[in-house]
Amino acid sequence: MITIYSGILTGRLSYILQLIFNDLIGIEFELTSDREKFSQRPGPKIAYANERTGDELLICPSGLVYEKEIKPQVLEVSEWEGLKIFYRTSDTADLPFDIFSASFLMVSRYKEYLPYKKGELLRFEATDSLAFQYGFLDEPVVNQWSAKLKAILQNRYPELPFPERKFRFISTIDIDNAYAFKHKSFIRTVGALVRSLLQRDTNTFLSRVATLLGNDEDPYNTYSYIDRIENLNGFRSMFFFLVGDYNRYDTNISIRRLAFRNLIKGIAADHKVGIHPSMASHKNIAILQKEVSRLAAVLETRVTKSRQHFLAFELPTTYLRLMQSGILEDYSMGYASHLGFRAGICTPFRFYNLPEEKETDLVVYPFQVMDVTLRQYLRLNPDEAIEKIREIMDKVKKVNGTFISLWHNESLSDKGVWQGWRKVFEETVRMGIQT
Repeated sequence: MITIYSGILTGRLSYILQLIFNDLIGIEFELTSDREKFSQRPGPKIAYANERTGDELLICPSGLVYEKEIKPQVLEVSEWEGLKIFYRTSDTADLPFDIFSASFLMVSRYKEYLPYKKGELLRFEATDSLAFQYGFLDEPVVNQWSAKLKAILQNRYPELPFPERKFRFISTIDIDNAYAFKHKSFIRTVGALVRSLLQRDTNTFLSRVATLLGNDEDPYNTYSYIDRIENLNGFRSMFFFLVGDYNRYDTNISIRRLAFRNLIKGIAADHKVGIHPSMASHKNIAILQKEVSRLAAVLETRVTKSRQHFLAFELPTTYLRLMQSGILEDYSMGYASHLGFRAGICTPFRFYNLPEEKETDLVVYPFQVMDVTLRQYLRLNPDEAIEKIREIMDKVKKVNGTFISLWHNESLSDKGVWQGWRKVFEETVRMGIQT
């Protein structure tokens, strides 16, 4: 056990210490504000203070984790041992920056509580983030900083036992549209056929007709393919289903369709399943709870996992509504336009509610890579996408973190704009399950 001294004790400090020491480094700690008790305590010690009292490790505070308000931060980003750092304090300390404040700012998503320009989907964009602006969005800096602290502790206190952390790979698949052509209402089907004709989109028109006549398989029906890849590689993906009512942004088939309910039940038989809250539910908890209840009724079990449709969420409102709806795990923490580490971390962590200054029970699972990001936003071809994924995954493996990929059933169709992308999925799986 490590004894840590701080002259001020706050919820922010307790939260980030638990994340760094318990979850990332893997060692217990005791926190005290009693300087005399601290100085007399034998064994490994860290002083979170401006000066040492003995031979303990010293980390100087910058003040963020002592505060109780949310206000703009004046930050200067510099480099230390190949890593981007901020809240630089003293070069005479064992770490020249306040690792606790820096980690808290990243993981709490502090900047997302400050005013920012909201687009049509009400998202906080990657380009507004500190990580993007200073060029470290593709680095899991919180894990890397913690690894540096661990190395310093190991060197100073070789008797400390550190558990071995292992890399984890999680494949997730969003079902925005279970089928491209099948099981739609008569009005939607006729409307789509007419639209194809008016737009002179002959290929889509013929494909829709062939599918409806039973001559072709629906392009989005990639579930057998996914199952085959999973069986070959010995893993299971996690699925998120959109079950909201039809509108401009939410275009899945109706949950009242028996085929859709049977699909959900079949996948849930040997996969973990969660809710994909509709855009309509984004600002209406009654709609959210109705959708969660719908999925729970089909599954005949409680729904505890979630990922926001279009990755649209606002802090803390979205997370608070999810918790009120029984959600325990959220997988929305990532950007649509860029790859990397939105919260600067590749390890699941508990959501900290800044306005109420308290840790919650909701566990956030940050993802790093999404299919649409690779093809649509970054305009990469399949081979380029594989290399980008490899670069990101190697960084996660280096810190024994959790790599989470996000795919859609439609992007695995190997048709149209997604032709050739199955090999990207398969290579991601291969890299992910390698030991």
